[in-house]
Formats: sequence, C-alpha cells, structure tokens
Amino acid sequence: MKLVNRFLSYVSFETTSCAASKTTPSTAGQLVFANFLANELRKIRLHDVTVDDNGYLTATLPANTNKKIPTIGFIAHLDTSPDVSGSNPQARIVKNYDGKDIFLNDDVILHTSEFPEIVQYKGQDIIVTDGTTLLGADDKAGIAEIVTAMEYFVEHPEIEHGTVRVAFTPDEEIGQGAAHFDVDKFAAEWAYTIDGGEIGELEYENFNAAIAEIKFIGRNVHPGYAKNKMRNALRMASDFIARLPVEKSPENTDDYEGFYHPTEIKGNVEEAFLSLIIRDHNKEKFEAKKQYIISVLNDIDKKYGKKCHDLILRDQYYNMREIVEKSPHVIALAEEAMKKAGITPKIKPIRGGTDGAQLSFKALPCPNIFAGGHNFHSRYEYIPVQSMEKAVEVIVGIVREVSK
Repeated sequence: MKLVNRFLSYVSFETTSCAASKTTPSTAGQLVFANFLANELRKIRLHDVTVDDNGYLTATLPANTNKKIPTIGFIAHLDTSPDVSGSNPQARIVKNYDGKDIFLNDDVILHTSEFPEIVQYKGQDIIVTDGTTLLGADDKAGIAEIVTAMEYFVEHPEIEHGTVRVAFTPDEEIGQGAAHFDVDKFAAEWAYTIDGGEIGELEYENFNAAIAEIKFIGRNVHPGYAKNKMRNALRMASDFIARLPVEKSPENTDDYEGFYHPTEIKGNVEEAFLSLIIRDHNKEKFEAKKQYIISVLNDIDKKYGKKCHDLILRDQYYNMREIVEKSPHVIALAEEAMKKAGITPKIKPIRGGTDGAQLSFKALPCPNIFAGGHNFHSRYEYIPVQSMEKAVEVIVGIVREVSK
C-alpha cells in the first residue's frame, strides 16, 4: 500500500499550471509540491537532491558498483492540466472492480458504454475521483512510481545498479516542462518520461505542435446604423473556425492523423481573440497546416477589405522519433523490461507531447513509458492500482537491464 498512499498524498497538492503566467513555475503550488518531494527523496536516502529557482527537482541514486554502467534518468512532471480543476480532489479506491458503471457522483458516471476500456480492469482496484475534479494521475502517478522504484533500490543494496538520475519538472501541461531543464547538469546518457497512459504503452513518436493566437480586429457602430460600417470581430472568428476542416478535428481523428483544435474564443464586436493548436506527426503535413491557417486569415482580410487580424504562430515541440530512433537500444531495453514484467509492449504514437519530446532535441533521448492512467485532463480520470505497480516493476527492470 506504500505506493498507493504515496500517490494519494501527492494528488492532494494543487499544482494546476497556468499558460497566462509569466513565472516559472507558473503556479506557486508546484514549488510547494517540489519542496515536499525533495524532503521525501532525502528521507529515502537519495543524493544530490535540489530544487532550483524554476521549480525543477533533481536527485541521484548513486551507483553501488564499480562496473562501467551508463547513467540513465527517469522524469515526470509536477503540474496538472488546467483543463479541469485540480483543487482538492476527493480520490477513492473502487476495490475489486465489478466491471459495471462507476458512479462518481449523482451527475457524473463512468459508463462502460462510453469508456469501454475500463472493463479490462475487472477484478482490480481502481482509483477514481468524486467527479468534480481531475484525479492528477497525469502525472503524479509517474512521480509516485519513480519514487517507489528508487526506494526499492535503496532498500535492496544487494541489487547491482549504475547511477540513476531523477527529475520532476514544472509546467509540462502548458508546453514549458523542458524550457529550463539543464541537460548537461542532469548528466544522463538517456532517460524515460513516466507520463504515458494505459499499461504497456511505450512511445517514441509524438506530434509536431504549434499554437496560434489570433486577434480579430473589428469596428463597432450602433447596430441600427451599421450598414457598410460595422465589421464584427466575432463573425470573423466564427468565419475562421467554420473554414477549419471538420474531419481534421480532434474528435474525428486517430493514430497518425493530425488536427486543428480551437481551444478558446472570447471578445466582442470590436475585438475577438482565438486560441488554436495545430498537431501532426508528419513534418510536411504540419507545415502545410500552418500555411493553411495563414491562407484562411488572408482570405478573411480580403472578404472584409482590409487587414483584420494579428497572428502569433509559435512552434511548441517536434516529433522525437527522428532523435530516439538513432538510439534503438533505449527502446529495446524498455521493451525487454516490460516483457519480463509480463506486459505486452504497446508501441504507438503519442497523440500529444511530453517533456521527452523537447529533451530529445536537447540531446537527451527520452521515450515515454506508461504511468497507467486513463482519461487524463478529465473529471473521468482513473488509474488501476495494479497498473501503477507494474510501472514500478518496469522502472526497476530497466535499471536492472542497463546494469547487466
């Protein structure tokens, strides 16, 4: 139960990140959590435990052998998604799950018809929320699993291993988790993020990602006398969204299919603001999507007879595959550790990103391994206890494989 109690303790910390913040970490709760974890890592006797000014926590499990063994790392993130409240989650354990719908509260139900993958965990113990907040398994499960695995090695000094580095990063959910990560100081030859979903996931492909922040510039006059005078910024924003292909939206795509995804719209006749994310695994298609955005905005300018927009288009991260596939042993070691834990590896592309995507381009190959949760960024989030236990087993297994 130590792993479960650790996880339940971690999710009690409110660490929602904030994209509008100008600080790192973007919210104070992340730093509070980092310092709590630092104290815990010292108690379990890890070395070199530090929390820097930006909230990055690093620590070391020293080698207990003179053999020449590569230094590897394990990474998870402190923050939770701003998509749903992470304030005071009320987690509970559904013991020996019966395979039926789970009532989180009177209005929020984990229906097996809507979330059929939950049925595969019949007979297991599942941690859920009360349906008013997310759970925080993304990625506090990853943190709990890494800490538990490191504690296992401290408590079993008879197991030979090399140096293992640990890092917990802020602001991953807003794309800034690797922004201030000091790869040279971390001093690992490669690493793994423990930030994936269901048991068995092993990922080294992710989206190329960009964000578009668009301001539509209108002109307001009295609506009774607006003919040939008014330019409605809300209509411009609506026009823009209507020209995004419906078949290339998140709700209509899967596997390697990219998408356009409007995430926020606000404003009035005078000014309207739209946020949009662009995703594609293929670099050429990714670039084409960005160009399409620009062409639609130019068409709207022509329709209204003048430049009616300001655009900030910024790349966020790129597909790590081109980096990680140059180090195939990194994937092979994780596969072997999973197989020895009785898990069939599920190698598939991430329909998102991880800190590992950016770190791979900073010369730290960093594929992603399951943490065990489902329905991340949602009040329907849940995680089977047995999946968390297997994640710990895989982390331990990777260290042992590297140390052979």
